[in-house]
Amino acid sequence: MSTQLVPYFEGPLQQMRELERQLQSQDIEVELAKPPAKACCGGGCGCSSKLQLLVHEEDVPKIAKLMQAEWLAAVEREGTLTQGLVQLQTPVAEGAEPPCPACGFVGPLQTGACGDCGLQLE
Repeated sequence: MSTQLVPYFEGPLQQMRELERQLQSQDIEVELAKPPAKACCGGGCGCSSKLQLLVHEEDVPKIAKLMQAEWLAAVEREGTLTQGLVQLQTPVAEGAEPPCPACGFVGPLQTGACGDCGLQLE
């Protein structure tokens, strides 16, 4: 495994600790680190303290797949987006247009937006 760590997510301490435990339970090595200072963080700006979750670059696709599976399970539990789940789980053929994540419309974008509902996608 490479030693190249990349920032994967940034958030509050509790959320980052939970994500750290979740990924470590899947044998994915992670580190928590203080994120770089933001331009607004000269003091008194109201930003809450955050941590970055650092992962090995080659683990990013595996983590994304785990996050997608977790999201799909939550959507199924809630009973929402039933029709959309079928579309999300069906691979899009090469060269074909993917369905809009908001309305399910399949067709070319119009100035970067869904041709049906107008959701900006680019």
